[in-house]
Amino acid sequence: MGQWLQPKLHLRVAQKQILTPGLVQMVSVLALNRLELREMVTAEMVANPMLEEVTEENLRADNYTDEAFVKAESEAPSDGESTNPFDEFDVASFFNQYLGTGGSETKGEYEEIERPSYEKFLSSTQDLTDHLSWQLGASTGTDRQHQLAEAIIGNLDENGYLTATVEEIATSENAQVNEVEEALRLVQELDPPGVAARSLAECLERQLAVLDPENSPLTQLAAAIVRDHLKLIQNNQFKEIAKAVGQPIEQVKLAVDVIKKLDPRPGLRYNKTEPRVVEPDVFFRKVGEEWQVFLNDDDMPQLRLSPTYRRLLARDAADREVRNYVKERFTAAVQLLKNIEQRKHTILRVCQIILRNQRDFFEFGMDHLKPMMIKEVAEEVGVHPSTVSRAVANKYSHSPQGVLELRFFFSESVNGPLGAGVSLLTLKRRVKKMIEEEDAAHPLTDEQIAKRLSEEGIEVTRRTVAKYREDLRIPSTHQRRVKE
Repeated sequence: MGQWLQPKLHLRVAQKQILTPGLVQMVSVLALNRLELREMVTAEMVANPMLEEVTEENLRADNYTDEAFVKAESEAPSDGESTNPFDEFDVASFFNQYLGTGGSETKGEYEEIERPSYEKFLSSTQDLTDHLSWQLGASTGTDRQHQLAEAIIGNLDENGYLTATVEEIATSENAQVNEVEEALRLVQELDPPGVAARSLAECLERQLAVLDPENSPLTQLAAAIVRDHLKLIQNNQFKEIAKAVGQPIEQVKLAVDVIKKLDPRPGLRYNKTEPRVVEPDVFFRKVGEEWQVFLNDDDMPQLRLSPTYRRLLARDAADREVRNYVKERFTAAVQLLKNIEQRKHTILRVCQIILRNQRDFFEFGMDHLKPMMIKEVAEEVGVHPSTVSRAVANKYSHSPQGVLELRFFFSESVNGPLGAGVSLLTLKRRVKKMIEEEDAAHPLTDEQIAKRLSEEGIEVTRRTVAKYREDLRIPSTHQRRVKE
């Protein structure tokens, strides 16, 4: 019997997603357009001396000093033990990638390519309602769910919180409470994370769930603190929190650090009313016979890790306090570089799918835009739908069809034999064209437009046509009639 009580050591290898401040930063970086990213990069270079911009001047300086540095490294004595605080990092791979020493593998990133000429474009920002309604239209769900979801979106304040109760919405929409709750879950899956919450705690919990769908122990701890101890966070009462949740104070501080990086007012970013200057984030361009996607890197600082601080890694080059500081700054710098690269990869991947699905649009124009759903693109990229929403929100593309928001390419299909291949935007354009070509003395009614569309294989109701007409700001039949 005793042999079964003997302690045994088992080694198990498993992959687990851990919620970290770096992951929170990745989500934030993805949501930035190029102008916002440029501002962030500039601020990070000021705050972190490990980061610097690649220029011809510092590249020449590197070539001058590298030989002396390599010689000093080779002459450094070895005591058989590693005292380098960076041993747990793959330093070489990051330095090779970001030092910009002119290797063939990085040459392409600095090549000048011909781009369509443009100056700057003035645009009004989309508010939160527009941002959510667009996502809703490009998401799955029944017509009834979408109707209730629109009612929920209409009851959000500027910060993104739901101001009406589920019962009030159910009464106003003649629906069951469970129907409204199901629609609420649909809205809460949209971007920005935390939208349509009924309290600060629910808002932050929703953001934690999106950031870490694997629900790691740190996430569970953060959620428990958010749920029951928000007031203690405000006064940094870590000891009280640790006692209440039964966790070490060090773990509590880590969880609170994550919580403090969440956004307590997720809707505010989309409710700025002032016009803003925008620039295309991507270019859709035909090269020969092939369409390609290019990220707009003009005026964007190209970051690298500072060789000056790399030399502090040489043995005996600095005391422990300096090395620890460099290690901390190194970790932050590498995380930022990785997140910027991840942003670039995600946007390019989404745009490549747009290009493949919307080739006819780029070739022939607006009437050839095809339906495309966020969820389908997300499945192909291998990310959550809200990630695709963040990747295209507030970002613009330049194409032969003009400067368009990336989210323009996402719209639901319409009903009918031919509806699956017709996007909602294209259908609205058809309605507009019918009205433009009508007899002014005998304008078309909404019922007549619906009948014509039905004859073309597209099934829509009179009420739907009326809604499209109102969206297009086209007057009613009576108001359009010109009396002879």
